[in-house]
Amino acid sequence: MKEVISTKAAPAAIGPYSQAIKVGNLVYTSGQIPINPATGSIVEGGIKEQTRQSLTNVKAILEEAGLTMANVIKTTVFMADMNDFAEMNAVYAEFFVEPYPARSAVAVKTLPKGALVEIEVVAHNG
Repeated sequence: MKEVISTKAAPAAIGPYSQAIKVGNLVYTSGQIPINPATGSIVEGGIKEQTRQSLTNVKAILEEAGLTMANVIKTTVFMADMNDFAEMNAVYAEFFVEPYPARSAVAVKTLPKGALVEIEVVAHNG
């Protein structure tokens, strides 16, 4: 049975989806763009600031599920420009410790609200 995970510490869904879904020992987050939940706006700055906010949103959702970033087993990073990879990666490294989760990083044509990055994760509670 699936359980909806929702928190006001992360941006509300901007469409017909949940912030996260828990099924068994797994939590699947929806992609998090760099929206500040207090303002409802994309954070100012470039890829570093946007990556930090996206991962802060992920962290808040996981905390609502009783998990931490250490529970993350897989991430997917969508970027508007792969030339931003090194800067994104530097901030990303601040949020994870070894053993690092598996990761995919892909460039996409556009992201919602003109974001530079969107990040989704799968976390395991076991």
